[in-house]
Amino acid sequence: MTNPRASAAKSAAMSAALSGAVDLSALKARAEAQRNAPPPSSGAPAGGGGAASAAVIDVTEATFQAEVVERSLQQLVVVDLWADWCGPCKQLSPVLERLAEQSGGAWVLAKVDVDANPRIAQVFGVQSIPTVVAIAGGQPVNAFSGALPEPEIRQWLDQLLEALKGKLPGIPPSGAGGAEEPEDPRFTEAEAAFERGDFAAAEAAYQRILDVEPANELAKAGLAQVRFAARAAEADPSAVTRADASPDDLDAQFAAADYEVATGKVEDGFSRLIETVRRTAGPDRNRVREHLVGLFDLFDPADERVAAARRNLASALF
Repeated sequence: MTNPRASAAKSAAMSAALSGAVDLSALKARAEAQRNAPPPSSGAPAGGGGAASAAVIDVTEATFQAEVVERSLQQLVVVDLWADWCGPCKQLSPVLERLAEQSGGAWVLAKVDVDANPRIAQVFGVQSIPTVVAIAGGQPVNAFSGALPEPEIRQWLDQLLEALKGKLPGIPPSGAGGAEEPEDPRFTEAEAAFERGDFAAAEAAYQRILDVEPANELAKAGLAQVRFAARAAEADPSAVTRADASPDDLDAQFAAADYEVATGKVEDGFSRLIETVRRTAGPDRNRVREHLVGLFDLFDPADERVAAARRNLASALF
């Protein structure tokens, strides 16, 4: 029997390894070179199975940019890396396909035959198959390898979708379209502190909620707003001058981007950090990406400025 804690640890380790380390530029170039090539045969591949509907799609090196990276700017895409000779793949793939069909469009399964598309496996650093990688906002967000039991896969998917609610246009926030929930006094306390400019009290109030409910997305969003407001309150116009004079100073770039966003120059702040992503690599690139994504979280996911910046970030990363 699979040890759930071991599986979770393995998934977390793989996710950490993928984050910021995947470079899909070669695949993007190959896709562009083959843009005018004849479409692939509509026949389903052997073994792992073919795309039965919009919930399950077959992906190649030529279509990866459009079908996975760009699609993930709108909704969660789960990439199944398989091969016809792989026994565990034949156990896992039907489970993933069934869950995708049952999801009602909450996520899409992208199937990749690694024998026919070895570069995709190479850029993900895949050492064994089956390997499953979750892509959201143009970047890997989690992964696991091996044929996990269906209950563990369901839990993995549920946690991903919960974490992404309201962050992608295709995944609405909790309670969207439903009856209005009664007011929570814990949030009332936090919001009141925020409105009177007591950022420390507001942060503490939101943190108390998260200490009890770590997955509370409203509290996470509120905490992000408070922390940004506290940073913005300390920012001044000279932050932009300092950042322009020191392009390799990440803290200066963060302060300048915060100032630009706080003063309504949202696109300038986003562009500054996207260009910094292009200039950096490794842990520094991760720091910049995380700061930028934190700024995205301050806005409605449907905001066109955020959508455009997410597309540009995906291009910078891959």
